Amino acid sequence: MFGCLVAGRLVQAAPQQVAEDKFVFDVPDYENINHVVVFMLGTIPFPEGMGGSVYFCYPDQSGMAVWQLLGFVTNEKPSAIFKISGLKSGKGSQHPFGAMNLPQTPTVAQIGISVELLENLAQQTPVASAAVSSVDSFTEFTQKMLDNFYNFASSFAVTQAQMTPNPSEAFIPANVVLKW
Repeated sequence: MFGCLVAGRLVQAAPQQVAEDKFVFDVPDYENINHVVVFMLGTIPFPEGMGGSVYFCYPDQSGMAVWQLLGFVTNEKPSAIFKISGLKSGKGSQHPFGAMNLPQTPTVAQIGISVELLENLAQQTPVASAAVSSVDSFTEFTQKMLDNFYNFASSFAVTQAQMTPNPSEAFIPANVVLKW
C-alpha cells in the first residue's frame, strides 16, 4: 500500500505492519539523510474518509524513541516529500505508536504511517521544519546555484599577462559577473 524513498537508495515498498492500521519502514544510517519521500503504491487506496499520518522516529541519546509528525498522505494527495535533516534535535510529539514496543537501533530511524480518519488528520499539526516546498527554499536554491556558477567561472581566472590572444574567444571580466 505504501512506499518510502531516500535518495541514492532502493525504494522500500514493503513496510512492516505493526498493527492493523500502522506501518513502519526502517531507515538505516538516518544521520546522512536530508529528505524522505512517502507515497502510496496505487495498488490499494485508503478506505473512504481515511488517510495516513506520517511520523519520523529516531532514537534520542538515551536510546528512547522520539516520534515527530511530518504530515500526511491521502487518496487525493498520494505522495509527500519531507525534510528530516533538522528534526534530529527536536522534541517528540503525541503519536499513535506509543504503546508498541518497536526495536530501536542507534543508527536506524523509522518512518511510521498510521491510518486515521481524515477529520483527525486535519486537526494535527506537523513539525514546521518538515515541510519542503516554500518560497524560501527556491530563493536559497537560486542563491546557491549562482554562488556555484561564480565559483566555477572564477576557477578559470587568469591575469592579463597569462592570457593568450585568441580572436575566437570572448572574455568576461569576473567583476561583471559579480556585479550582476
